[in-house]
Amino acid sequence: MPEDLRRVIGRRAQWLTIIIASSDRGEQMPKYLLEVSYTLEGIRGLRTEGGSARVAAVTAATEAVGGKVESFYFAFGDNDAFLIVDYPDAVTTASAVLAVTAAGGAKVRTVALLTPAEVDASVKMQSSYRPPGG
Repeated sequence: MPEDLRRVIGRRAQWLTIIIASSDRGEQMPKYLLEVSYTLEGIRGLRTEGGSARVAAVTAATEAVGGKVESFYFAFGDNDAFLIVDYPDAVTTASAVLAVTAAGGAKVRTVALLTPAEVDASVKMQSSYRPPGG
C-alpha cells in the first residue's frame, strides 16, 4: 500500500487536510482523494460484479472525461473505498462525482490534494482576511 494512502487511512480520511508527498506538480492535473461509501444498492452490485469489475468501470469512466485513476483501494469502516484520481479541473471533477452520486450506488466525498510546492506558494500569498469582530 502506498505511503500516502496509508497516511490517509491512518487519519480515517474524514476531516483532513492532506498533502501528497511529491515534488512540484508542474503540468500534471490536479489530484483528488475520493472517499466512497456504497449504498445498499451499490453493495449489492459490488457483490454481484466483484471488486475488479468496479475498478475497471471507475477507471473507464474516469478516463472518458480525461482523468486518471492513480490508486483504488477498498477499505473497512465508514468508507468502502479510497481513490486518488487526477482530473483536468474542478468542473470535470464535480461532473464525475455528480454522475456517481446520481446513479445511486455510492456517496462520494471529494478532497482536493495539494503538493508541498503548492502549499509553499499558498503561504506566501497575502490575505486581507479579518476574523469576525476583529
